[in-house]
Amino acid sequence: MSESAIVAHGLTKRYGELTAVDHVEMDVARGGVFGLLGPNGAGKTTIIKLLTGLSDPTAGEATVAGFDVRRQPMHVKQNIGWVAAEVILDDDLSGWENLWLQAKLQRLSGWKERAEQLLAYFELTDRRTDRVGAYSTGMRKKMEIALALLHQPKVIFMDEPTIGLDPNVRRMLWKLIRGVNQEFGVTVLLTSHYIEEADALCDHVAIIDHGKFVATGTPAELKSRIRNDFLDIETSAPVSESQLRALPGVLEARSQGKGWILKVGSAEETLPALFAALPEHTIQRVNIEKPSLESVFIDITGKRIDQAGGDVQDFRKFYLNVRRARQ
Repeated sequence: MSESAIVAHGLTKRYGELTAVDHVEMDVARGGVFGLLGPNGAGKTTIIKLLTGLSDPTAGEATVAGFDVRRQPMHVKQNIGWVAAEVILDDDLSGWENLWLQAKLQRLSGWKERAEQLLAYFELTDRRTDRVGAYSTGMRKKMEIALALLHQPKVIFMDEPTIGLDPNVRRMLWKLIRGVNQEFGVTVLLTSHYIEEADALCDHVAIIDHGKFVATGTPAELKSRIRNDFLDIETSAPVSESQLRALPGVLEARSQGKGWILKVGSAEETLPALFAALPEHTIQRVNIEKPSLESVFIDITGKRIDQAGGDVQDFRKFYLNVRRARQ
């Protein structure tokens, strides 16, 4: 049996003139947690659609759980689970009825024992007959993962699984994802634009920008590439690149919006000189980035990850907020 759960070579998707996924190469080990880290609009969700057979590649090839996504799409679907950012539960049905519906849709036989095991694992047995609409956010996420695991998939895709969640629920879900990976031996591929999420959860990470993998490796390997600090500053008055590059320790200066990102040898060395060189109150904001996945993204793209996709509307988060407002 192959040691790889997902393999892709030259995977590409174009929509007219737009290249959403650009010759992606990936090899995801069985039993691991692999993260696609990038801003909104970088191509993360499109990659999942290609790997799950929901969209046909323009070029390239890929296998998931040993099956070719082009030639054997039904075999791929039989071996994968999906946890979407959007709500996929029927609020008018109970937890057990949602599991029953999932079993019917997938034409599963002998599913009840598996369903009981999942309810027990996720501590939902006592709420199995309650309407899902009455569940807490954390309980709903548990139920969504239970549905994805019902048919015993080999790979689970999680597309922005914690988007729109408060920090406490997000960390609960991190623990849950790790537990599912270890308890059920299922390979997890998740997308995220949360730096700390990828760092906490993933064995391997691919940083994606404009449809391309710009860096891959373990979080530790990626962070070890960075030997410098970054200063993200915003000023109330124009500051020239030459002024900033003249400061001690400044290696690069890149403009971004109303501010600058400075690559420096040491933040502690450069900061006093920066404040001394500019008129009082000129500096309105300073963020210091020590070696991290965020600083890897900045070093490669020249942008912060939360600013790189600023021109792309996050419709999933909008949908979640609207839905909550109606409840």
